Amino acid sequence: MRHGSIPGVHGRVRPLTLLGDPRLREHCGDVTDFGPDLAALVEDLFATMYAAQGVGLAANQIGVPLRVFVYDCPDDDDVRHLGHVVNPRLVAADGIVLRGPEGCLSLPGLEAGTERYDHAVVEGLTVTGEPVTVHGTGFFARCLQHECDHLEGQVYADRVTGWRKRRLERRIGRASWGR
Repeated sequence: MRHGSIPGVHGRVRPLTLLGDPRLREHCGDVTDFGPDLAALVEDLFATMYAAQGVGLAANQIGVPLRVFVYDCPDDDDVRHLGHVVNPRLVAADGIVLRGPEGCLSLPGLEAGTERYDHAVVEGLTVTGEPVTVHGTGFFARCLQHECDHLEGQVYADRVTGWRKRRLERRIGRASWGR
């Protein structure tokens, strides 16, 4: 296999934006330039995601306020989904609502039961500007919804409710990065 076909191999690992950083709460802007800078950003997103052992990463999680995310995520049948979406729009989130454990590279070491639909469809563009539609079920649908939330300035903790939210807020307050 050529190295050029392995995502992230030419990217550099960038520092993660952690909860509390205002950049994580900004609505990200649309990508308008589909040149080499965008290709480099996608490579950096993959490199950073792999280094942090994540399954998805949005551009604002490395401090870049653009609508781009990458993923390398299994679904519930252990089928691997690998790719990226530029200017994504969540066009469908439906099916059964499931509460499952959800974590985030911007809230390291924490997770909480979060409700998400078990089916999601995202439309957008590739790094070269070609239209792309991504369908996800199960855990991969959760990932797609999670990454789209990031680009709207939201994190999974915003969706947690009740005692789970109170417990998560206490854990965030105790986290070394949350101070």
